[in-house]
Amino acid sequence: MTSSQDVDTINSPDFNPEGSREPAINPLDELPGEVEMSIFDHLEELRQRIFYSLIVVVVGIVGCFIGVKPLVQLLEVPAHGVKFLQLAPGEFFFVSMKVAAYGGLILTTPFILYQIIQFVLPGLTVRERRLVIPVVLGSSVLFLVGLVFAYIALIPAALQFFINYGAEVVEQLWSIDKYFEFVLLLLFTTGLAFQVPVIQLLLASLGIVSSQIMLKGWRYVIMVSVVLGAILTPSTDPLTQSLLAGAVLGLYFGGIGLVKLTGK
Repeated sequence: MTSSQDVDTINSPDFNPEGSREPAINPLDELPGEVEMSIFDHLEELRQRIFYSLIVVVVGIVGCFIGVKPLVQLLEVPAHGVKFLQLAPGEFFFVSMKVAAYGGLILTTPFILYQIIQFVLPGLTVRERRLVIPVVLGSSVLFLVGLVFAYIALIPAALQFFINYGAEVVEQLWSIDKYFEFVLLLLFTTGLAFQVPVIQLLLASLGIVSSQIMLKGWRYVIMVSVVLGAILTPSTDPLTQSLLAGAVLGLYFGGIGLVKLTGK
């Protein structure tokens, strides 16, 4: 006759017929609302989201191109006292296209991120989904902060260095194409460099590194920040490289503080 204890064991949800108990699955590691999709369904969804993203990007670029002259004038502000020349037919037209392309991509980035999130969301656990919104919002805000920092601090410092260096030797007449190639690249790379705290929070949340480990490697971080300052800045002046390296270093230690606040 089966005892009540044996009956409870058999009816237990953790009971294994072979005699072993399987560990309970953490609810945070489950896939909520999991829906089975074939590989063709995934490819079709990916195609649609890429198509929608391309349409929005094209609309954003066209919109920026229509109002490109105010954008060009805004980006010319840091170059005080410099005259820009069009050295070849159509040079300003291609510059306008570059500015419109960068502006359109920046404006439509939130929509592109939304499409990416919607595509990968079904495959994320509850724990991973909790990281999505903070990471996306933090990355977007820091990228914009990086653009503002480059526009207010890095670009004027770099341009002033070059203007002062050759003030008594050459007249400042710059190619508008070369100028915007310099400015747009510096804006983009600075925005990327400001993603450091987001990467730190993501690595800490996934349990890869802790705030203590980050703090112990401060000597290597200083060296890496100097190297990044030299690589990411299109200019060769030490002032711009030092400003960007200092910003990366400050963001790194700020990221350590944020990681500590999360208890990691």
